[in-house]
Amino acid sequence: MARRTFTVVDIVEIYVHWYAGRSKSQVSASLGVDRKTIRKYLAPAEKAGITPGRPPMSETDWAKLLKSWFPELTSRKLNQVRWGEIEPHRDYVKELLKTTTVTTIHQRLRDEGKLKVSLTTFRRWVHENLPDEAARSKVTVLRDDVEPGSEAQIDYGFLGQWINPTTGKRHRIWAFVMVLPASRHMFVRPVTHMDQHAWTLAHAEAFRFFGGVPRRLVPDNLKTGVDKPDLYDPKINRSYAELATYYGTLVDPARASKPKDKPRVERPMPYVRDSFWSGRTFTSLEHMQAEALLWARNVAAQRQCRPLGGAKPLSVFEAVEAKALLPLPEEPFVLARWSQATVGPHIHIKVGRTLYSVPWKLIGRRVDVRSTATMMQVFHEGELVKTHTALEQGKRTDKNTGSPAVCVGALNCPDTGNTPPPVILEVSRLKL
Repeated sequence: MARRTFTVVDIVEIYVHWYAGRSKSQVSASLGVDRKTIRKYLAPAEKAGITPGRPPMSETDWAKLLKSWFPELTSRKLNQVRWGEIEPHRDYVKELLKTTTVTTIHQRLRDEGKLKVSLTTFRRWVHENLPDEAARSKVTVLRDDVEPGSEAQIDYGFLGQWINPTTGKRHRIWAFVMVLPASRHMFVRPVTHMDQHAWTLAHAEAFRFFGGVPRRLVPDNLKTGVDKPDLYDPKINRSYAELATYYGTLVDPARASKPKDKPRVERPMPYVRDSFWSGRTFTSLEHMQAEALLWARNVAAQRQCRPLGGAKPLSVFEAVEAKALLPLPEEPFVLARWSQATVGPHIHIKVGRTLYSVPWKLIGRRVDVRSTATMMQVFHEGELVKTHTALEQGKRTDKNTGSPAVCVGALNCPDTGNTPPPVILEVSRLKL
């Protein structure tokens, strides 16, 4: 079997889990990584005398250390080669996944001479392109009762159709639900869109509702929270990872289509639908969200809960779990949107309908973009390369640069992104 390729991002995730106080066995089980591999990558930190929790470490701090500890990782690229060889077999693979495992399908294609890629490459392609079909698994996870304040389970549940009385437009309404397993206290927020912004905003509102932060978050394996719905490669998206770092909590996604990984939030969904939603009318989305808070506090939190021996969730929360939560930061969390863009020959990237200048050396490169209400930052390979004040939609920075330009043979071109180098040719005159 081909060996799994690890990148800096993979190893940073190992360190984030370990630094949150989890044992190597727990990290191995959550990330699907062999314990020997966990020990190998944690060895330099332990040798340096670093212990979990001290001093505070961000993902950026870990990435810098890892580049010095494992220099061979900095130039390694994600293994997506030869995916084109698998693509012609998509329908065949999709059909077989109904009754056959990924490993067996790979073996059949290989034995028939139709495929030469490794099992690891084939598995990554399946989980990237056919996530729903690949979600089957025969593994059953038994979840014991968790310690108060140690965990929150998160999911989206469909509530139903709602017609906005102001606009007459029909909307599909989903409920973001966060449950604290120890007390069964829950937060509910109806939304019309399940995008990155709604996901992070709902978390911030949930923490404010509880008055604290659980030490571990167990979300469903959603694309809003997890870039790849893959048990073996649970990449947390940048916006969600930023939120987790700010609040000092750990994100540990459930496996796709595995409700037993988060049973405390799966079971209340029908109750939320029947008790809160069914038969009620709302004048606006804001009205709906305000009513959901009142319902969670005055109805759901006051019910007699059988797993708690008939006690009320709010009583157990106030007596036990509230004290065990991490404190809220003094300053409110700043919501940010992360996206990717390609630097064009005009030395600008397009964010929405706005153009922002970047250093000329990045022409043709893919960059990460972090946008807030007041600021726009551009990152390349994890390094901040440009910062702009946020502009209105349809605007552009550096209008005075004239015709777009690119460097041709210049050795010391500036990195300002808006000043052409000494030797230039106008793009409009280039014949490619």
